[in-house]
Amino acid sequence: MTGVTSRGRMLLVALGVALGAVNAGAQQAPPPATAPPSEPPALEPKAIELLKASSARLAAARSMRFTAVVYYESPSRPGPPLVYTTRSEVTLQRPDKLRVITTADGPPSEFYYDGKTMVAFMPAENLAAVAAAPPTIDAALEAAYQSAAIYFPFTDVMVADPYGDIAKGLELAFYIGKSRVVGGTTTDMVAYASDGVFVQIWIGADDKLPRMARAVFRNDPLRLRHEVTFSNWRLGGAVPAGTFASASAARAKPIPFAHPDPKPSDPAPPAAGEPAKSR
Repeated sequence: MTGVTSRGRMLLVALGVALGAVNAGAQQAPPPATAPPSEPPALEPKAIELLKASSARLAAARSMRFTAVVYYESPSRPGPPLVYTTRSEVTLQRPDKLRVITTADGPPSEFYYDGKTMVAFMPAENLAAVAAAPPTIDAALEAAYQSAAIYFPFTDVMVADPYGDIAKGLELAFYIGKSRVVGGTTTDMVAYASDGVFVQIWIGADDKLPRMARAVFRNDPLRLRHEVTFSNWRLGGAVPAGTFASASAARAKPIPFAHPDPKPSDPAPPAAGEPAKSR
């Protein structure tokens, strides 16, 4: 944001408390009149620049590996939300290969896509759903959601043009400041709103890779939070043969590649650029 950053405001508050303690009992002069702070632009250029730079770095990688840990809140019977977690080891090779191995606070799952076929494998149950797939990662991700409600909360970093997907519904974007806490490195914090989701994202100051994103959905009356952290980034390099297939899945009991609970009023698929969603 333009003007004083959040970090700066916290320092000013702390300074005011300290001065108040030193001058306790002394008469305080009224503060000088100041002009009201100006509103930040709806799309702040620095925020847009950082989002585009991160998108360009991801889109340029012909292969990519990373770890994504997702935290998502869910209502509890007593009232306060509970937090559930998944951890995914992701490998992709553009334009048509993807593997996601997920462990969770529940049954593990595996997803394979090789440009022709996509496979959803549940190792604990020894079940595998297999379906023909379209020829790109973006199209395969959409097909997986449409046909079987499979959605990855980190889809936004895997698509061919991450910023392009965000920009379709971009309403607000502003720069917050730097952080030296998240991801073990210095990051730039950006907030943006796109297609009904408010997101705060931490982007590596030097490498422009995402380290964390937090999202809240505008129409969610409970304001449940969704968060994903990224680590172990490896961009480029050869991917071993056989990465995008599983012998165990091939031997598993086949089941239909279908929505787990078909309903006539199923919601529209999420935009590919929306981070930290949980379905």
